[in-house]
Amino acid sequence: MKPVLTVAVSETLHGKLIEKALPIKGVTVIHQAQTPQEPDESRVPSSFSTTQPLRLESLLVHPPGDGDPAFGDVVVPVHLTTTFEQLSCGQPLRYDYARGGNPTRQVLEDQIAALEGVRYGYAFGSGMAAVTAVLGLFSPGDQILIPNNVYGGTYRVLERYFKRFGLIYHIIDFTDLAAVEAALRSGGGGVKALLFESPTNPLLTVVDIAQLAHLAHDSGALAIVDNTFMTPCLQRPLKLGADIVLHSATKYLGGHSDVLAGLTAVVDPALAKKLHFLQYSTGAVLSPLDSFLLLRGIKTLSLRLERASASAAQLAFWLDRQPQVCRVFYPGLPNHPGYDLQTRQAAGYGALVSFEVIPDIEAQQLARHLHLIKLAESLGAVESLLCHPATMTHASVPPALRAHMGISDQLLRLSVGIEHPADLQADLAQALQSVG
Repeated sequence: MKPVLTVAVSETLHGKLIEKALPIKGVTVIHQAQTPQEPDESRVPSSFSTTQPLRLESLLVHPPGDGDPAFGDVVVPVHLTTTFEQLSCGQPLRYDYARGGNPTRQVLEDQIAALEGVRYGYAFGSGMAAVTAVLGLFSPGDQILIPNNVYGGTYRVLERYFKRFGLIYHIIDFTDLAAVEAALRSGGGGVKALLFESPTNPLLTVVDIAQLAHLAHDSGALAIVDNTFMTPCLQRPLKLGADIVLHSATKYLGGHSDVLAGLTAVVDPALAKKLHFLQYSTGAVLSPLDSFLLLRGIKTLSLRLERASASAAQLAFWLDRQPQVCRVFYPGLPNHPGYDLQTRQAAGYGALVSFEVIPDIEAQQLARHLHLIKLAESLGAVESLLCHPATMTHASVPPALRAHMGISDQLLRLSVGIEHPADLQADLAQALQSVG
């Protein structure tokens, strides 16, 4: 006679699924209450062990849903499954298909919502996938106002994609609040959103988020802010009145040039429901592994940003004194037009520095003489990156419009990493000396 195999399962959803999966002859299932090996307070996940709200630096490390209570993981597990078993027809435990939701991605989405101070967050396969989903909220004939210093990818998707479907955009100087107000009035109620960043890419122009949100709401429009450059560590646009915040999480949030991702956070539940529908229907979701990598990168965000921002300030002041440089764009310089506003609405000045070299120097030639700093697109990583916007990030913008935006062929954008600032300064110094 064969021995009887006894299997103990916990009285949880996991246990019920195991019991359901074991209608095997000779296997007896007994129920066992689930108790921790050492039932003390040290076993309680730290993100839930206090009634006091976590400070931002702690929330970066311990997002809502941190770890795994079933097995005690101290990091969020990677759930690679594409589909989920259901208890009965049409009755999933929580998720049914990975496009609609995934446990790993859910922790990330809850984290960006918490970091921005709201309840709703969504993760996409890239920053532009997030932008595209947000623009998908609008209908043919709707009008969008964008600033005259806008990211090239945003301009490209509006001009070459959404324009085909009747979405209209107008380029306005967002530092001129009277001009924005006039554009909202002249739209006759057709302007449905202001889509902008602060500071802008690549000229680091600072605009008044609270005032722009106020103007938008007075006209029945949404205020949508790209917060990629500042991150929630330095700026929280939703707290300043914005309706939707966007992040190219590829940049500072990921921080290691190894994950492509976009995030959004939304205040209004009805708007959040529409955005989730677009995420689910169009399918540009972030994979579980990329969600894990992003969660890992976010843990060190405040440390990385603190170091990079301090180095950026040092380099900005140094560049401003170099004879080969005719202009420096950095909101932490007291002579920057947006210095006072940036000081009021943000907790810092960021880690990006743009600068123009004198006409006698070819900007692209300067880039070729750098050794430590890499010539590459993107920004916000641990390594410092130099970009020539006219031929790289804004190459899709027509030259005349690019000139109108103030993006000259002499302009370079430096994303400062976490290397020692003295080494970065030495690399820039030898390159400037070589060409000038």
